[in-house]
Amino acid sequence: MRVALTGATGFLGLRLVRRLLDRYASLTVLGHAGSGCALSRITRFMELSGAPAALIAELPTRLRVVEIDLCRPELGLPAAEYRRLADELDVIWHCAGNINLDDDLGSLRLTNVEGTRHVLELAASGARRPLVHHIGTAFVGGARREGVVYEDELEDRHGFENSYERSKYEAEVLVRDWSRLHGRPVVVMRPSVLVTDLPPSPGLPQHPLQFLARIVESSARGGGLPERDVPEERRPVVRLAGDPRGHLNLMPVEHAAAVMVRLANRPPSGRADVYHVVHDHDVATTVLTALVERIAPVRVRLVRKRPDQRARLEAAVDLYPGFTPYLSHRRRFDDTRVRSLLGPFSSGIRVDLDYLTAGISTSRTATTAGAP
Repeated sequence: MRVALTGATGFLGLRLVRRLLDRYASLTVLGHAGSGCALSRITRFMELSGAPAALIAELPTRLRVVEIDLCRPELGLPAAEYRRLADELDVIWHCAGNINLDDDLGSLRLTNVEGTRHVLELAASGARRPLVHHIGTAFVGGARREGVVYEDELEDRHGFENSYERSKYEAEVLVRDWSRLHGRPVVVMRPSVLVTDLPPSPGLPQHPLQFLARIVESSARGGGLPERDVPEERRPVVRLAGDPRGHLNLMPVEHAAAVMVRLANRPPSGRADVYHVVHDHDVATTVLTALVERIAPVRVRLVRKRPDQRARLEAAVDLYPGFTPYLSHRRRFDDTRVRSLLGPFSSGIRVDLDYLTAGISTSRTATTAGAP
């Protein structure tokens, strides 16, 4: 069976490569043209994550890299090469995307919507009618901050917290419409916020919450933070808009990849099958504020709305406005369909303060991991 994967060198994609190689003898990596050697990045990740030496040695023969431009028709490939690729595939995993919450909508649509359109065109062109696995996001639920988001829901009446959510919503609409138009099954997997406790490493994709560490590093360089040994009562107060009763679903990325591949083993229904790939417990907003206090010598206070006049670190947080609305979320993602198919399961991983700290450690935070 011939399987292709876009986004193989991304944060989730690297974990999917590992899982898919457990299932298939070979894998076609559809890598971004000109972005560097996908094979070397995958190899480095395998080494850092403790993959078996035998698997690492086999990578050059089990991975085939095809360089594409996701944003161009026919993936930017010559016509004959495009046709050959389309005709040989049995399964396409579409994991590539722009995950910058704060990017402009046009840039996000170019990758997340038009890129998805081009992957679907590849699937429609193939003689073997490949099954498409589309990696979406649970946050297509939009700006509704309370209640339950169900797996079949897809509507925009609540608006969106950022342009990323809107672009992924539009991409999923496109996938579902394509499924109905062509009478083809598709599998849509919607992960929540993906996290890890694997420390960051140069050349590998960053943890989605590492923007917190970037804010701290930037403020420290600009003289906006006191030294670590300042007594707690003298640390500056950082006011963030949020709900102290809020909670957010953070899913260990390694577990997400395992769940996705298990779901892919299930026979498709013949239509669009949508699954929430989420953790079995949410993380309280107060854990996220404690994370900021652990990596920076500040005290965090949640307030009802963003302050009009902001201190240096508060202004630095405003450089990443796409994430801060999630500090006010109290909703839950229903994953009944996943549990009914896979049975009761648990990652065995507790996403807590120590776990999150390990995944965003930097030169500054590494010396402060035990701070209150």
